[in-house]
Parts: sequence; structure tokens; C-alpha cells
Amino acid sequence: MYLLWLRVAAVLYAAAGVAVFPAVLFARERWRKATFYLGGLAFFFHFVSVVEMLAAAHSWLPVGVRDTESLLALLVAAAFFLVWWLYRAVSLGIFALPVTFFIIFIPALGVDRYIFPSAGVRISWLVAHIVALLAAYTALGFSLLASLLYLVQEKRIKAKPSSTSPRALDWLPPLDNLERMAHATLLFGFPCMTVGLIIGAVLAQDSVLGAAYFRDPKVIASFIMWAVYVLLLFVRNSAGLRGRRAAYLSGAVLLVMLAVWAANVFSSVHRYGAP
Repeated sequence: MYLLWLRVAAVLYAAAGVAVFPAVLFARERWRKATFYLGGLAFFFHFVSVVEMLAAAHSWLPVGVRDTESLLALLVAAAFFLVWWLYRAVSLGIFALPVTFFIIFIPALGVDRYIFPSAGVRISWLVAHIVALLAAYTALGFSLLASLLYLVQEKRIKAKPSSTSPRALDWLPPLDNLERMAHATLLFGFPCMTVGLIIGAVLAQDSVLGAAYFRDPKVIASFIMWAVYVLLLFVRNSAGLRGRRAAYLSGAVLLVMLAVWAANVFSSVHRYGAP
């Protein structure tokens, strides 16, 4: 029965993880309330699941990798709600709630590792994983390009070109349009990356590592990449960064993503069990 409550908690954590972004990035009070109620319900069902899990094992401590992951996720969620209650720091939720969901997602699939019903289904998941991450890479690349063009256009405007100056860059859009493009593509890439990581986690745990899929350096690096992306979104919105600093931040995140891509070479299971 505890598996049912864990699955309910995973769905609620996912919903709360979605709601927390507009609540933090755009200061939407309605989304803030939705985050509180959805996250609170998720924590309740998660707590019930952990209690039943330990009772079934006749132990005060988790007895397996997935039990440990579930308990760890509960502690992360508890720490977030405690900080929220003490300091009203809902902004930490953009890290804590998605991370909690990521941790319990695989344990919620079942006691044993998830097995794809057929090779065709597994290939479909792999294609979706690759497409989602490539879309995230592309979006971040366009965001960086728009930020760089912003710098070029800003420099042209400050230089106050005369009528006799070269007009080769007159095609550049206005600064405001470039800024909106950079921000919009950044926002588009984030859900693509998140979906890609979720699918990748399922593919990874079906590898030779099984429930200990997180030992794969590529998996660890991928979640670090996701955290850096979240940090970029948070800093860009909270500090109102534009222009040069935004371009530097986008470039830094793109370098991290390229480093994760290169980590495939060093990952022992980057093919996820494929021969």
C-alpha cells in the first residue's frame, strides 16, 4: 500500500514543482498558494508512505536503496517546509520540490527496477529523451545568441553611428526584442531539460546499475546541469539581469551543458545497457 501513497506523493510533488516557478519567478500569489497546498498534500502522503514502508520492513531504518531514496526525499521536503515556515522563503522551493520529485520518481515506479515492456517502447523513450535534451541545448544556444546580439546592438547605440557609418548591422532587432527573445528561449528550454532528465532517469535505472543508477557520473552531472539552469533562471529574474551579465550567465550554463555532453565519453553506462 505504501507504494500507492508514494505514487500519489510523486504526482503532487510534480504539480507543486511546476507551480513554484511562477510563484517565485513572477511573484504570483495564486501559484504560491497552489505550491503550498500541493506540496503539503504531497508531504503528507509521502510521510504516510515512509511510515508504512518502515512498518512493513519491521525496521526503523530503510533496508534498500529505493527505501533510502524515499526517506532522503522526505527529509529534503521536510527541510524545505521548515525553512518556509520559519523564514517564508518560498524561493528555495524551485530547488527543493523538483529535487524531491526526482528522488522519489524511480522508487515510485515499483519495488524492483522498471522494465520496459518491449524494445520498441524503450527506443521510444530513448528518442524522447534525446529530443527533449537537444531542444534544451538549442533553446539555450538561441538564448546565448540573442544575448550576444544584445551586446552588439547596445554597443552600436552607445557609439551613436552617423549617417556615413557602415549599416551592415541595421538588421539587428531592437534591444527590448532581443532581451525578450533571450528570456523566452531560456524559459522554453527549462521544461525540455526537466522532461529529458526524468526520462533519462528511467532509462538509466534500467541499466546494469539498476536502483543505484545515480552512481553514473553522467547522471550526477546532468542533475548539476539542471541545478545550474534553475540558478540561471532565478538570478536572471530576481536580479533583473540584462545585457552583458545575462550573456555571461547564459554562456556559463552552455559551457556546463557541453561539459555534461562530453561526460558521455567517461560514463560507463551512457548507452544505458545497450550493447
